[in-house]
Amino acid sequence: MTIREALVESGSALNAAGIESSALDASLLLAEVLNISRSALFAAGSDPLSEEALAAFHGVIARRLDGECAAYILGRKEFRGLEFLVNPSVLVPRPDTETLVEVALERLGAGNTAAAGGEPPCVLDLCTGSGAVAVSLKHEKPDLTVWAADICAEALQTAKTNAARLLPPESIQFYCGNLFRALPSSFSVPRLSFHVIVSNPPYIPSAEIETLSREVQKEPRLALDGGNDGLEIIKKIIAGAPEYLHPGGSLLLEADPGQMKNIAGLLEENGFKGIKTYRDLPGRQRVIEGALL
Repeated sequence: MTIREALVESGSALNAAGIESSALDASLLLAEVLNISRSALFAAGSDPLSEEALAAFHGVIARRLDGECAAYILGRKEFRGLEFLVNPSVLVPRPDTETLVEVALERLGAGNTAAAGGEPPCVLDLCTGSGAVAVSLKHEKPDLTVWAADICAEALQTAKTNAARLLPPESIQFYCGNLFRALPSSFSVPRLSFHVIVSNPPYIPSAEIETLSREVQKEPRLALDGGNDGLEIIKKIIAGAPEYLHPGGSLLLEADPGQMKNIAGLLEENGFKGIKTYRDLPGRQRVIEGALL
C-alpha cells in the first residue's frame, strides 16, 4: 500500500466515524509514524509503506477511531505558534483560549513596559493545565512576573515541562493546590498582588459532561467539571480574587457564552466594575473581565 492509498483509506474510515478533521488527522498521524513532515509525506505519496509502518499507522488510527484526540496520540499541540506537550492529565489547548491571552496582553500593555511604579506587571494563571496561557504570556511579554497554579500535580508537571522547553530557566513560578490556597503562606498582600489574574477553569455542568464528544470525554474530568451549574469553581475564583488583585487590576475568565450573564452578576456582587465580554474567532462571547477600580 502506498502512502497516498493509506491516507485515503484511513481518511475515509475517520470520516465515516464522524471525525470532521479526518484528512488532517490521518496525515498528521502518518507523518508522525514515518517521522517526516506533512509536506514530505505528500511529496512521497506514491512511495510504498513497509508492513511495520502500516501496522503502526493502523494502530494509531484505531486509537483515533476509539475517540482519543490526535493531540494526545501525537503528544503535542500548537498554541499561539508554540508547541506544547499534552497528555490525558491536561486539557488540549484550543483556539478559543487565545482570546484569553490576547485580552490579558492588552490589559498588561504592549512591549516590555513595566507597570505603574516601575515594577514588572505580575500575573497569576489559575487552573494552568498544560501551562499554555502562562507560557504564552511570558513568551510574548518577557518582562512579566508570572505565577501559575493547578490542583493536579500531574498537570502542573506538564506545565513545568512546557515552560522549561519554551522559556528561559525559572521564568514562571509554579504552585500546586486548590486555587488561591496553592499560593505560598509567605505570599504578602498587597505587596505582591497581581495586576491580572487569568483562568480557564472547569465550567461545564456535571450533568452535561456525558453529552460531550468522545474526544472531550477523554480529557481530564477535573479540568472540565464545573459542578451542578458549571459555576462552582468560577464562584470561588471571583470571591477570592479581590484579595489578590492590585488596585485597578483585572480578573479575566474563560467560560461558556451562555454563562456570561450569570458571571457578570457574580462579578458585580463581589465588587468588580467595568465588566466586559470578549468574543472568540467564531464570534462567541468567550472571555469576561471584571476590574477593581
